[in-house]
Amino acid sequence: QVQLVESGGGLVQPGGSLRLSCAASGRTFSGYTMGWFRQAPGKEREFVAAITWSGGLTYYEDSVKGRFTISRDNAKNTVFLQMNSLKPEDTAVYYCATRRGIALYTTHLSYEYWGQGTQVTVSS
Repeated sequence: QVQLVESGGGLVQPGGSLRLSCAASGRTFSGYTMGWFRQAPGKEREFVAAITWSGGLTYYEDSVKGRFTISRDNAKNTVFLQMNSLKPEDTAVYYCATRRGIALYTTHLSYEYWGQGTQVTVSS
């Protein structure tokens, strides 16, 4: 059974940084794309970033480009989201997700497995 467990969320001031982690277990994730999504209260879940299994390809939602960096450590089955220059509008529950495939999937319906999420709050 595939399990994804996010960690690293919390309260941070505007301009600050956080590093989210997502530990995957339950199978070999060779050939699996990993993604990060977020959902703010009253809003739909939105794509944030994705990375292919090799780590060679990444893709970001426009509002986080240049501020967020997605990476992965396949030896540890872990994907990371480094978030810098955080803004109040980045406040949301952040979810990691995965699915088998070689493309950079950007819609939540494209992903098969999901974590429970970690809260990120950006406020002074």
